Amino acid sequence: MPKLLVVDDETFIRMLYKKEFESDGYEVSLASNTDEALNMMETQQPELVILDIELGNESGLALLNRLRQKYRDCAIILNSAYSTYKSDFQSWLADAYIMKSSDLDPLKDKVKTLLAGDACGRRK
Repeated sequence: MPKLLVVDDETFIRMLYKKEFESDGYEVSLASNTDEALNMMETQQPELVILDIELGNESGLALLNRLRQKYRDCAIILNSAYSTYKSDFQSWLADAYIMKSSDLDPLKDKVKTLLAGDACGRRK
């Protein structure tokens, strides 16, 4: 069962993603901030991270940089309500950038694609 880590400061989003992805057969861990996310990376060793960019007073882009340095083989999807970050060069470290929406199909499709082996050579 593939392991996912959802990092988002909004409880509703975390719980929705957990329910949706678990019903699709994934094991899902949740983190609401950078400290929790880094701890989960160590203890849960997920294969893919779904990462919000604005984490309250913390920066998801800074966390992305830290994750990419230490966990190069882990696929990372930036998942944000803001399209303005797409042009930020730091966001290019992610394997994908998916806009938050009530339609989770694009996010689910990208997770499936990245875990299947199309993550820029990082996955199997």
